[in-house]
Amino acid sequence: MAETHRQAPPDGKAPEIQSSDGWKERIAIPTLLGGVVGGGFGLISKHRRAHAASLAANLAIVAGCYCGARELARDARKSELDDLMNSVIGGISSGALLGRFQGGQLGAIRYAIIFATVGTTLDYATIRLKPHFNKFVDTIRQSANSDWTLPKWSPIQVLDEEALAAKRAREEQLHSQRVLGKLNKEKS
Repeated sequence: MAETHRQAPPDGKAPEIQSSDGWKERIAIPTLLGGVVGGGFGLISKHRRAHAASLAANLAIVAGCYCGARELARDARKSELDDLMNSVIGGISSGALLGRFQGGQLGAIRYAIIFATVGTTLDYATIRLKPHFNKFVDTIRQSANSDWTLPKWSPIQVLDEEALAAKRAREEQLHSQRVLGKLNKEKS
C-alpha cells in the first residue's frame, strides 16, 4: 500500500490521484509475492513439486484478482489509498467472482466472505506495520551511511589509496605475463 504525496496545485484544489499511479506497488508486486508464497508453500508441503507450480499460479491469480478489484473499488469510490472499505469491497467482489467459478452460488458466498476477511486483515496489518517497516529501513540506511568498519579478523579489508595502487600494479603485471605466456604458446 504505497502512498503518493503531491503538493496541492496553486488553485487550492486537492490533486486527483490517477488510477495508473503506483499500480506496480498495489497490484503487480502483491501478485508476484502471492505466486512466490504459493510456490514456497507448495515446495514445503507433503506433495512437494507436484503441486508447487499449481499453488503458485493459483495464489498469484487470487492476489491479482483481489488487488485489481480493490483498486477498481478505490478508483470508483475516489477514496484514499488506505481506506479499508476498498479492501472489503475488493474482497467481496473478487471472492464472489472466483468462488462462482469454483463452487457455484454457495461457493461465491463462501469465497466472498473469506476474501473480504483475509484481504481486509492483511491490508489492515500492512497499514499498521508500514511505519515500523519504514523506520527499520531508515535505520538500516543510516547505519549503512555511517562509518561502519569491518573487524580486524575479517578477510575483507578496505584498501587505502596506496594499497589500491599497488594492487592495480600487481594485476597489470600478472595480466601482461598471461598475455606474453599466451603469445609464446601460440608461436610454438
